[in-house]
Amino acid sequence: MHRFLAFLISFMPLGTLSAQGTQQLWWNYISNYSGMAVDQMNRYGIPASITLAQALYESGAGRSRLAREAHNHFGIKVGMNWTGPWIVHSDDRPDDRFRVYRTDDESYEDHSRFLRNNQRYSSLFRLSKSDYKGWARGLKRCGYATNPRYAEMLINVIERYNLTQFDSRTKGRYHARTSTLADVENESRFFTDHIVYKNNGIYMIIANAGDTWEYIARETGTKPWKLLRYNDLPADYMLRPGDIVYLEKKRKKADREFRKIPHAVEAGESMYSISQRYGIRLANLYKMNHLSPDYEPQVGDLLRIR
Repeated sequence: MHRFLAFLISFMPLGTLSAQGTQQLWWNYISNYSGMAVDQMNRYGIPASITLAQALYESGAGRSRLAREAHNHFGIKVGMNWTGPWIVHSDDRPDDRFRVYRTDDESYEDHSRFLRNNQRYSSLFRLSKSDYKGWARGLKRCGYATNPRYAEMLINVIERYNLTQFDSRTKGRYHARTSTLADVENESRFFTDHIVYKNNGIYMIIANAGDTWEYIARETGTKPWKLLRYNDLPADYMLRPGDIVYLEKKRKKADREFRKIPHAVEAGESMYSISQRYGIRLANLYKMNHLSPDYEPQVGDLLRIR
C-alpha cells in the first residue's frame, strides 16, 4: 500500500527540499484538511492526528501524483472489494492499481472505512483517541506499512506539527489564560481560526487577515511587546496575513536534525525569513555564520542553522 520512496522524501529534513517542499506546504495542508480529519474522528473514532499524519506522508502534503490526479491521499490500492475507477501507479510493482476518488472527502471517508471495517485493525479501536503513539505503533504492528520506521515517522510528524490539538477540544493546544465565560468563548473562537503548530519545539501560528499583536497577545495570555521580541520585530511592525508568529522565545539554533545540513538560500529569502522558517533567533543566525547585521543573502549561499 505504501510507497517507501514517497515516505523517504517526506521525511527528509526540510532544508534538503526545494522551495516547493518547505514547511509552509505542510502547514497549508494541515489548515486545509484538519476539518476533514476531525469529522472522520467524530464519526469513526480514528484520532484526527493519526489521519492527518498518514495523509501528510502518503500524499506528500498533497503533492503526490495519486493525490493530485486521483484524490487518493492515503495510497490505498484497489483490493478485492473495490468496484470503482482506478489508476496505475508504480509501487511494489510497476502496474499496481490504486483507487480513484471523485473528491478529497471521499478519500478521507474511504480511509476511515478501510480501517474500521477491516478485522486486521480491530485492536486499534480499543485504544483511546488520545493515545496517538499506541495508534501509530498499532498500525505498523497490524501491517498497514512495511517501512520499519512507520510508527516513528507518524509520531514525529504529530509532535512536530502539534496535531494532537485536533484529537479533542483542549489536548495539545497552547491556551490563553481565561477567567470568565466570555474569555473562554473568545479563546475558543481564536483557536478555531488559528491552528497552533510546533516548529523547533516552539508554539507558533500563522497570522490571519485582521490579526493584531494586541489580539494575539490577549488570546494567548502574553504581552504584545513580548510577541514582537519573540519574533525579532520592531515595535511599529504591522502584522500581515501569512506571517509566522512565535508564541514563545525562539531557540539559538535549529532542530538537531539539521546538524550537518546547511540551508541553501532560495530566491526571495532574507536572513529574517530564514530565522522564522527554522525558529532561530535572528542574532544567533548571524552569529553562527560569522556575518554582520547588514549582510544580505544571495541565492545559493549556504548558511549554517545549527
